[in-house]
Amino acid sequence: MVDVLLGLQWGDEGKGKIVDYLAASYDIVARFQGGPNAGHTLYLGDKKYVLHTIPSGVFRTNVLNIIGNGVVIDPTILCKEIDQLSTSGIEFLSRLYIARKAHLILPTHRLMDTVMEAAKGEGKIGSTLKGIGPTYTDKIARHGLRIGDIFLADFKERYNKLKAAHLRMASAYDAVDFPLEEEERNWMQAIDRLKKLQFVNSAYFINDAIKAGKKILAEGAQGSMLDIDYGTYPFVTSSNTITSGVCNGLGIAPNKIGEVIGITKAYCTRVGGGPFPTELEDETGASIRKAGGEFGATTGRPRRCGWIDIPQLKYTIMINGVTQLVMTKADVLDDFDEIQAASAYLVDGKATEELPFDMTANCPSPIYTSYKGWKTDLTAITNYADFPLPLREYIETLENQLEIKFNIISVGPGREQLVLRKQSALA
Repeated sequence: MVDVLLGLQWGDEGKGKIVDYLAASYDIVARFQGGPNAGHTLYLGDKKYVLHTIPSGVFRTNVLNIIGNGVVIDPTILCKEIDQLSTSGIEFLSRLYIARKAHLILPTHRLMDTVMEAAKGEGKIGSTLKGIGPTYTDKIARHGLRIGDIFLADFKERYNKLKAAHLRMASAYDAVDFPLEEEERNWMQAIDRLKKLQFVNSAYFINDAIKAGKKILAEGAQGSMLDIDYGTYPFVTSSNTITSGVCNGLGIAPNKIGEVIGITKAYCTRVGGGPFPTELEDETGASIRKAGGEFGATTGRPRRCGWIDIPQLKYTIMINGVTQLVMTKADVLDDFDEIQAASAYLVDGKATEELPFDMTANCPSPIYTSYKGWKTDLTAITNYADFPLPLREYIETLENQLEIKFNIISVGPGREQLVLRKQSALA
């Protein structure tokens, strides 16, 4: 079976740390969608690591790591990531496998991303400008390049054909400053390096591992509210970030899905544009941002901050089939006198727990429930029973509303700063 770990909000829920912790109980960790627009941050000792493409299981020496066919890969960024890990003394290349059917992000995909986002003016969706959208567009249009193509005799010809098509399209937009020649040179050098890595037909690889009884953890990127079909469209990413994306992104059947672990912060954040019902554009929001270090791991942009949103979480729990919950960054709220949570929405004068069809045109107003703050430093607590009563009341009230238990609560950035509510079925 393949267990799934994914974010239930708009991304940045702290998935990397939880994958790193759980990976000790798995044989394989596999990324199934997204690209270098993701940023999974982990703190090991006094060192900080940010992974953009490589799965978060690389720090566990007995774990194989697979970049699945649903991922889009920028060779330049992947090589930089490899170098950063290697320089830090992390041995992982013998345990890293790349799906041959994963699509390539070309330099001109990034150019297209840049010119199209600039043309949107105030309607920008907050793209990371990593070329993700244009790459998935080419994939759907059936003329993208896959990483397995780099071994074909006519790869350069295919590359030049797609590049020429991109340049024709880009010429319809206002010019932007983009060092294409330099980017292309670095990209081609990275392609030569990647040829030395291990490539697999991921569907066979994963299914053979399942038959052999291996334990597999599928690692999601971004968050469920950024799903191309079920997120806050059009302010979404270009892939399926929810559980169903695992089947396409790795090549497994739905009946091979086991546990689904959903991660939420104790509050909520969002990067870039788009609707965000519980956003706090005041001193409280600024305080959460400062306490939580809420700046994008990939872009460095300040994250928009707000209270936790119960209707939104119920929605993503439903569409993902979540079986276990994890709460991260509970310690960020240590100094607040009062904590709030959106328990329902007000839409057209009526209370509801359903998300509107179009949250951009009709962003609902949250109806809040207030909770007493715990005013306690959580960072050294290791047992759930030692949590202050207000925090336990907050967690258990959320559980009653969400109808699922929180098995793990994170109380700090370190690998060891995790409190097990009960013995997880996965730990």
